Amino acid sequence: MRLSEADHGRVTAAVTQAETTTTGEIVTIVARQSDAYHDVSLQWSVLAMLLSLAVLALHPVAADQIYARLVDPWAQSAPQGALFAIALVLMTLVFLGMRLLLTIPALRLALTPGATKSRRVRRRAVMLFRAGAEKRTRGATGVLLYLSLAEHRAEIVADSGIHSRVPNEIWGAAMAAVLTAVRDDRPADGMADAVAQIGTVLAEHFPRTGAAINELPDRLIEL
Repeated sequence: MRLSEADHGRVTAAVTQAETTTTGEIVTIVARQSDAYHDVSLQWSVLAMLLSLAVLALHPVAADQIYARLVDPWAQSAPQGALFAIALVLMTLVFLGMRLLLTIPALRLALTPGATKSRRVRRRAVMLFRAGAEKRTRGATGVLLYLSLAEHRAEIVADSGIHSRVPNEIWGAAMAAVLTAVRDDRPADGMADAVAQIGTVLAEHFPRTGAAINELPDRLIEL
């Protein structure tokens, strides 16, 4: 899912409009995905490997059958050393198979727990905020609206001047606006609506009193 030029223009216009009534500065960023989740792939592969060993332990006759098919068809049971070798080979094949299967990004994302996605999206949002918006305004009144499309998650990160006066719960309406639109495949509409909600909150706590000074870019940044 990519945003068109019209989508970019709609979000940028919403930011420009919202900032006419406040000294706060709004930054908007949309990313395809916040993390590759390769560690999740590794964890699932290890789990599958251990489960294969558990299955072998519950059905030890399977190891005897494998030994009979591959080594000695006349053997009544596999020797102990062969059992260990069979278990090791089976675990290795299951591990490598899962690693190969989970190179598919969509499957890897689907198997990632929701809490993990939320933490990674939040971490990426905070990192981007610190790199491009934190303490970049005179009154520390910058706000980042960050949307991660693959995870269907958004974050609002506020500068210290705003965070000290506006509780996190206040951003609930803005978060709901963007996430509802994303579920309907209308990310730009959702971001524009969320920007308007953020602008309303900022205008209440940080109303514009003088000439407009644009300290952070209004344009939507797409990563």
